[in-house]
Amino acid sequence: MKKAFASLLIFTIALSLSAQKYPFQDTSLSPEQRADDLISRLTLAEKTGLTLNASQAIPRFGIKAYDWWNEALHGVGRNGSATTFPMPVAMASSFDEDLVYEVFTAVSDEARVKHRIADQAGPLERYQGLSFWTPNINIFRDPRWGRGMETYGEDPYLMGRMGMAVVRGLQGPDESPVRKLFACAKHYAVHSGPEPDRHRFDARPSRRDLHETYLPAFKDLVTKAGVEQVMTAYNRFEGQPCGASDYLLDTLLRGEWGYKGVVVSDCWAVADFYIKGRHEYVPDKASAAALAVKYGVDVECGHAYDSIPEAIERGLLDETDLDRNLKRIIVARIRLGELDGIDPWEDLPESIVEGPGHRALALKMARESMVLLQNRGGILPLDASEQVALVGPNADDTTMQWGNYSPIPKETVTLLAALKSRQGDIKYVKGCGHIDAAEDLDGILRQLDGVGTVIFASGITPFLEGEQGDAGGFPGFEGGDRTSIELPQVQRDLIAALHDAGKKIILVNFSGSAMAMEPETRNCEAILQAWYPGQEGGTAVADILYGDYNPSGKLPVTFYKNTEQLPDFSDYNMAGHTYRFFKGDPLWQFGYGLSYTSFKVKRVRVRDGKVTATVRNTGKRDGETVIQLYVSRPDDSEGPTRTLRAFKRVSIPAGGKVRVEIPLGDETFEWWDEASSRMRPLHGKYILQVGTSSSPKDLKRRKFTF
Repeated sequence: MKKAFASLLIFTIALSLSAQKYPFQDTSLSPEQRADDLISRLTLAEKTGLTLNASQAIPRFGIKAYDWWNEALHGVGRNGSATTFPMPVAMASSFDEDLVYEVFTAVSDEARVKHRIADQAGPLERYQGLSFWTPNINIFRDPRWGRGMETYGEDPYLMGRMGMAVVRGLQGPDESPVRKLFACAKHYAVHSGPEPDRHRFDARPSRRDLHETYLPAFKDLVTKAGVEQVMTAYNRFEGQPCGASDYLLDTLLRGEWGYKGVVVSDCWAVADFYIKGRHEYVPDKASAAALAVKYGVDVECGHAYDSIPEAIERGLLDETDLDRNLKRIIVARIRLGELDGIDPWEDLPESIVEGPGHRALALKMARESMVLLQNRGGILPLDASEQVALVGPNADDTTMQWGNYSPIPKETVTLLAALKSRQGDIKYVKGCGHIDAAEDLDGILRQLDGVGTVIFASGITPFLEGEQGDAGGFPGFEGGDRTSIELPQVQRDLIAALHDAGKKIILVNFSGSAMAMEPETRNCEAILQAWYPGQEGGTAVADILYGDYNPSGKLPVTFYKNTEQLPDFSDYNMAGHTYRFFKGDPLWQFGYGLSYTSFKVKRVRVRDGKVTATVRNTGKRDGETVIQLYVSRPDDSEGPTRTLRAFKRVSIPAGGKVRVEIPLGDETFEWWDEASSRMRPLHGKYILQVGTSSSPKDLKRRKFTF
């Protein structure tokens, strides 16, 4: 009883103290003034506690515990049910930055609601805060990389446009005194596999590749979209851990780009500085903490910062460096409204979370994200009266559709469920697992007797590709990555057997990255790339197969013919990687995607600081397409063969036409200048190419001198 009374007395005193009007509690002062006052009152232990991702409470000042770690890759993740949108690589296929903005505005609405509910229940736990560690804007350099599905593809311009839409949707209006959420540009920088090597790998691309490929999206998010967090990568860059890189953090991020926001570490990345078998850059934990703090890593995800007091005691770290970082942390929490309990979005109803409006948005995004790769003989769209069968390992797999870093939706519509809702008792035979041996082939064929057309749901799952350790021990998969991009042999064999039995096959492929499907182009009439399409994915596929929606997606990555076309996975120089540098003949080009109608681009002109073109719908159905502008320098033998510099999604009725205008500015002609060692607009000869994909046969070329 005495113990309980003492605890109550301590709490009452703390509450009384917290109610006092210290300057840091005065909301009429600037966030910076308030932060300075609070820092002056904190003990070293309290300061240290605020630098951890699980930031500790300071009861004497009424400051609640807060966890910076939160995920919203394609929906509010790891925090119960929420609307589950397609994976980012799928959303990139839409080439629709306005829709991406709309999606992440919905995500931020749901995040604010879920945070309010959790805060009222208290105390907050991980994944319940307002600071979200998304988007992932690392270049999808190689289709073997397991985490590439978290990104917006292989092109730096597309990555930047989509990444900025994510940031603006999550963070809300710039003019608002309270940020809706904090987004995070990750992983800074030069990070795109292999996953098993990420804690010890030293990336050393050329300075040109660094600035033309790996950094543009980060620069865009910092300098144009005002992203509030930047996360450092696990790997080293030119010998230094990314969280202690002179060039990345001092010269570029805080220097040239003028970044004022919070820098966070990837989880346990600071420990990589000293752990044996990893970077081994410093001798111990305190040295690692001191180094990261000095380089301006404000929040550590992990436990190395527990040793900050030891680092100061040993003379490894000056407390003024800690205070500098801490000021950014406190200012950030004030700007989120979290420190003062301010929530301008408190009127958002709970019913929006996975509500009808957001599910309709998930369906719209899933439809726009799917890419029709082949439609031989115009087999699609299907006639509603035609009898079809459904076969394949991804026909009825809900968790596959969610992708990774995902919410857990209350309801997921698989392809099987969607087809059943259309046709009633559709004939369904799983046939095989993703990589497991097929069932009895004769038995499968007997079950399909009398059916002429088979929809085959092929591909892999996020359990076979993903983050380090997610996929290992299976042939073709290692530590999250793939060692082969081929469609698994068991599926390939079953598709071939169905073809040999006279079946017409419509292949619907689910994967987070490009699959090599050259044999399937011969054995299948149609191929639709569905990615990991979120909770409404089955409905979206069915809508496309039956013509309720005319496909319009474009590939954000190159689909190669086979694994042999890929260069060394560990080589971070861009030669041979992605459509910009690949010299071979791929299966399908970046930017490629078919429609149920056809489009012609004519009258391409370059004048008055813009490119204009007439785009005509020459088919019999209304449709949408994406007009793409590529730029190249004919005198630059080491540069990209072409690189995307603008795109515009257009909707055109059957037989109609639209005039597309694309402005040309300095950034259109920004290139690496070896003489000055910087990016700048370069004057000279250019080739401008306009069309509906990056394939030369789809592009109209115009010479231009800038």
